[in-house]
Amino acid sequence: MNNLETKPIDTSKNTHLLFEIEKGIALPTIVFFGGIHGNEKAGVTALKRVLTDIDTYNLHGNVYGILGNLKALDEDQRYIDEDLNRLWTKAHIEKVLSKTSVNNEELQLQEIFGLIKKFLEKNKGPFYFIDLHTTSSQSLPFITINDALINRGFSKLFPVPIVLGIEEYLEGALLSYINSLGYVSIGFESGQHTDIRSVENNIAFIHLALVFSGILDKINTNVDHHLETLKSASKGSDQFYEIVHLLKITGKDHFKMKEGFKSFQRISKGTPIATYNEKEICSNHNGYLFMPLYQNKGNEGFFIIKPILPFFLFLSRVLRRFKVDSLLVGLPGISWESKKEGVLKADLKVVQFLAKPIFHILGYRSRTVTENKVLLYNRERVAKSKIYKKESWY
Repeated sequence: MNNLETKPIDTSKNTHLLFEIEKGIALPTIVFFGGIHGNEKAGVTALKRVLTDIDTYNLHGNVYGILGNLKALDEDQRYIDEDLNRLWTKAHIEKVLSKTSVNNEELQLQEIFGLIKKFLEKNKGPFYFIDLHTTSSQSLPFITINDALINRGFSKLFPVPIVLGIEEYLEGALLSYINSLGYVSIGFESGQHTDIRSVENNIAFIHLALVFSGILDKINTNVDHHLETLKSASKGSDQFYEIVHLLKITGKDHFKMKEGFKSFQRISKGTPIATYNEKEICSNHNGYLFMPLYQNKGNEGFFIIKPILPFFLFLSRVLRRFKVDSLLVGLPGISWESKKEGVLKADLKVVQFLAKPIFHILGYRSRTVTENKVLLYNRERVAKSKIYKKESWY
């Protein structure tokens, strides 16, 4: 494996705006984020490469490149004080924006939030938000998305695996916040942190995202080459998966993955995976290991994922288009907390009685649990689908 140099990214200008290319407020707008985690530099390197490779005259839309955690990028650390990609809940954003004394990541949030707000106010869309990441373990390139139909539709254009339901297990991810505003937002994990192929995969993905969003014509880039780059790197796997398990850890825990695991590795129930506070942890599922943690910083030890059958993807698409979830409020103990925002309020016992897949099919994955109530969030009811209806992929 050829290694990518991990020298600090040049952040001497102390600005998050890596580049901005503006062609008209009524044209498609795409925003790329690189380096939200400071030890994940492949996305930043790829964005710089693409900027020099493409003749901006050929772009038919607005393209922005955003650097994430500037100080963490400079110090080659995932984060300095706290994980920047776990702060983006609406309540926490409001709290941080009102503060005058902030830590490093809160400052980054304030500045990035201001840029996102400016882009949305300046342009009419359609909007696409792409967050470029890498993993600590060896991995196929893959996409992670909140489970909304607009995200599914755009994501399936890329020949890589797609993992649904990240919002059910991770609170405060940047793309979850943007998706809650109603826009297409997808994360692309291009491979292992220091693998040079992660840069090449990112370059291919960025080119294809520009083409699929209608900003770059196919004749102005080598689409077949970029598709083949991703298809080869992902070993022909382009199916949908969903997360079924996460081992959550804290900084006080003693966690260590057993050596040699990689993402999308098939595992059986009972397979020893890690040691956690001096105890051996074995898989409780037959499935595939996903994002095993092989670095010091991070609060997710590992995930387990399973493939989703195409029938259930089709069924969920039909049921959501007809807003069948409205029937749930006819059940005892379930009512609308906010119909406009797609938030159900349910008695905890009712939620425990109804099988989780029912809520998943109808689009309810993210939830907030109180003592005896559960708030369930549906991405479809806030999705700004109208601005994407004329897009070829919709």
